[in-house]
Amino acid sequence: MRNIRSLLLISAITLLYQTTFAADIPWASSPEEVGMSAERLGKINDVMQRHIENGDIQGAVTVVARRGKLVHFEAHGLMDVDNNRAMEEDAIFIMMSSSKPVLGVAAMMMIEEGLIRPEDPVSMYLPEFADMQVAVLKDPIDENVSPLRLDREDPPDHRLVPAKREITIHDLLTHTAGLGTGGLGSRLATPSPFPLPPERTLESEMSRYASGALDFQPGERWTYSGLVGLDVVARIIEIVSGQSYEEFINERIFEPLDMNNTWFNVPEEYRDRRVVIRDRNMAPFFDRTTNYFSASAGLNSIAEDYLKFEQMLVNGGELFGNRLLSPRTLKMMASDQSSGLYSGLGRNQDGMGFGYTVAVTEEPISARARRSAGAFGWGGAFGTRSWSDPEEELTGVILLQQPHRRTQYDFENAVQQAIID
Repeated sequence: MRNIRSLLLISAITLLYQTTFAADIPWASSPEEVGMSAERLGKINDVMQRHIENGDIQGAVTVVARRGKLVHFEAHGLMDVDNNRAMEEDAIFIMMSSSKPVLGVAAMMMIEEGLIRPEDPVSMYLPEFADMQVAVLKDPIDENVSPLRLDREDPPDHRLVPAKREITIHDLLTHTAGLGTGGLGSRLATPSPFPLPPERTLESEMSRYASGALDFQPGERWTYSGLVGLDVVARIIEIVSGQSYEEFINERIFEPLDMNNTWFNVPEEYRDRRVVIRDRNMAPFFDRTTNYFSASAGLNSIAEDYLKFEQMLVNGGELFGNRLLSPRTLKMMASDQSSGLYSGLGRNQDGMGFGYTVAVTEEPISARARRSAGAFGWGGAFGTRSWSDPEEELTGVILLQQPHRRTQYDFENAVQQAIID
C-alpha cells in the first residue's frame, strides 16, 4: 500500500524532495521557507490527539500547503476501531457534501464555454421544471411564515401558489431555489428509498424531483438543498456536454489534477483502504455499486486528491500546467452570490457569504472564522472539510468520519496560528 512518507527522504538540509503530488506541489524543505512555523504546525497533531482521546473522533488525515508547497501531512488515530488498524495517509473517506465544490467547478466550466448561463431557467434543459408551484401553509395567509423544515411525517394543511418566477441554475448553485430543502414542498414529491437503487440515474430522477413543489419563492431565502438541487445541475451538465456526470468530471477535473483516488464507486482492489466508521451501519455505502452519480454527496476520496483540488483553486484555476478555469471565473464562483441571504448552516453566522457551491468568508472577525477574507470552501456531513485561502496562498484539508465541529475549528485555528509571515 502506498505511503507518501515512504517515498520521501526529508532531511534538515535544504534539498527539496518531491511527494507523489508531482513537481508542482513539492515539500518545503522547512515550513519556515513558506512563512509557517514547524513548531506551531506541530500543534495540529496535539489537537487531533486530544480529540481522539476525548472520544470525539476515531481518526483523521490532515494536510496543509502554502505557496504551492506542502508543509504538513499526517494520519491520526484509527481507520478501523474494531480491528485496531491505524489510520493511513491514503485512507478513503466518504466525502458526502464535500462532493459539491467539484460540481461547482464543473458548472463554471460550462459557464465559461457558454453552454449554460447562471440565469438560464432550469426548464430550458428540463421541461418538467416549468410552472413550479410553492407549498405554503393553509393558515395563516402570509406565505413567508411557511415552515422551512418539517419533522412530522404528515404534512400540515397547505395550499399551492404559483412561483413568482422559474428557478434558475443560479438558484440551484446558491441553494436559493427552494427545491429539495426539506420543507413542505419537498414532502409533496414522490418518495424514494435511500440510497437509490443501482438502476436509478440522474436522468431517471428528474421527474421525481419536479413532482413536488418548492419550499419557498425562488431567490427569497437561503436553505440548504442537501441531496437534490446540485444533482439537477449535474443532469444539466450531462445534457449540454453529452457525457455522464461521472465521465465529465473524470475527464475534465480528476485526470488533469491527477486525482486518481476519487470515485463514485470504489474499485474492488482499493476497498480495504476505506475508513470503517465507528457505530454506524456502512452497508448502504460500502455494499453497493451505483449508477446514480450524485453531485451532492456521492464521492469517495483521499486527502491527497482533495489537496490537489484545493491547490488548483488557490492557484486561480490551474495546476500541473493544466488550466481548468480562468481566475476571473473562479472569482465569480468564490464571491457571494446569495444576495446576503446566507447566514450559516445549522447556526446563525455573520460575516459569511455563499458563492456557487462554496461558503465565502467576508468578515473574518464577525464570522469568528480562522480564515482570511476571501477564503472559501465546504464540507461533508461525515466530517470532511477543505478550503482555499487565496490571501494567504494556503490550502487545508481535514478528513474525518465523525461530524465534530470543534475538531474542525481547532484544526483551522492551529493552521492559522502557524502562519508567521
